[in-house]
Amino acid sequence: METKVSSPSKEVIIGDNQPTVLIGERINPTGKEKLTEALKAGDLEIVRKEALAQTQAGADILDVNVGAFGVDEVSLLPKAVQVVMETVDTPLCFDSSNHDALEAALKVYKGKPLVNSVTGEEHSLKRVLPMIKKYGAAVIGMVQDDNGIPKDADGRVRVAHKIVERAEAAGIPREDLVIDCMAFAVGAEPASGAAVIEAIRRIKAELGVNMTMGVSNVSFGLPDRGLINNAFVVMAIAAGATCLIVDAAKVRPIILAAELVLGRDQRARRYIAAYRQHPK
Repeated sequence: METKVSSPSKEVIIGDNQPTVLIGERINPTGKEKLTEALKAGDLEIVRKEALAQTQAGADILDVNVGAFGVDEVSLLPKAVQVVMETVDTPLCFDSSNHDALEAALKVYKGKPLVNSVTGEEHSLKRVLPMIKKYGAAVIGMVQDDNGIPKDADGRVRVAHKIVERAEAAGIPREDLVIDCMAFAVGAEPASGAAVIEAIRRIKAELGVNMTMGVSNVSFGLPDRGLINNAFVVMAIAAGATCLIVDAAKVRPIILAAELVLGRDQRARRYIAAYRQHPK
């Protein structure tokens, strides 16, 4: 199962026989006051700098999110996409709950983007899936339905099946779907980490689709969050996750080490190459 995402000059393949794909998470105003204020002012220079820094840090795809209070996403998201396209050749992931903003970004993008996201909610399926089909994009399916986010693995697997079935009925091939099992903070929901890992394994076995995850959610509210995130990254990759939404500069070394231990890096080529590039 290969999910292909591209810019005008670069293609990234997400798949079981490929290196874990890193989706850079930093172009997102959540918790970033400086970026939020810049977006409100229509200043996209910080977006340009983040795009360049994340690409240099090893991000394979860049998530672009401009959603903040006081920001007109429909106007600003396509502008941010244009700025990133002018700065780097890294393929993009459009991240918004505003369907009009997603379509505005799809209209200006050159290549095949990843769209974040569709859910199992009826209003989302009916609005987003035709858009994905129309523009030939790939899409992240989040395991949330009209009853919310299931707390157990069974519920997550059920919603994943629903999303895949509805997407295929809309003419979207399964390889253009990437499922996100949606991690809760383990500080608030202690059993959620295990439920997510089980759901990843089962969805991979039952549906064969590629899997993603916003890694940092798992550690919210706890001390030494990086340690928890790193442990979760390794478990998610071993369970079947093929692309992860992360801060590439912080997490890439952990991913390379995990893939080496799992036998996915022949003769440690990628691990050693990254080590040699690292400043002494």
